[in-house]
Amino acid sequence: MIRLSLCALSALSLAACDRGPGTSVTINADGGNVLGAVDGATGQVKIAVPGFSGQLKLPKVQLKADNFDLNGVHLYPGSTIDAVDVAGGRNDDGGLRVRFTSPASPDQVRGWFTERLAKAGFTVHPDGQGLTGTTEEKQPFHLDLAGDGSNAKGTITVGG
Repeated sequence: MIRLSLCALSALSLAACDRGPGTSVTINADGGNVLGAVDGATGQVKIAVPGFSGQLKLPKVQLKADNFDLNGVHLYPGSTIDAVDVAGGRNDDGGLRVRFTSPASPDQVRGWFTERLAKAGFTVHPDGQGLTGTTEEKQPFHLDLAGDGSNAKGTITVGG
């Protein structure tokens, strides 16, 4: 099961850390209709559901490695989450895309994920600097990694 910590999502409305960029979050359904979005750069929150739409501004929040849980596997220690995109609807299987920055090289991050994801029941195979495979639930999984100075920039994609 893919989980973002409920505490982390609750923090979107409670946190008061307005320094630096935060984490952007989008939730889409029914073919791409945006249901909710948080702009990590501004703290602007937009909600659009049948019968209601609105906007408000909250303090920016930066989600971290422990706020992400992929079948028991967190992001590389010290990572920060740049963006979370959740898609789903009646006509597709949905999917999750998480963009992050890790304080290590792409090779270190890939090795760290390879070991932990295999223990969590994933099948993983090297793919360039990243990994491809399937989750324990047989959902497609892809990890893209690239160097960014002494850090790694990554994107995890799970599902459709």
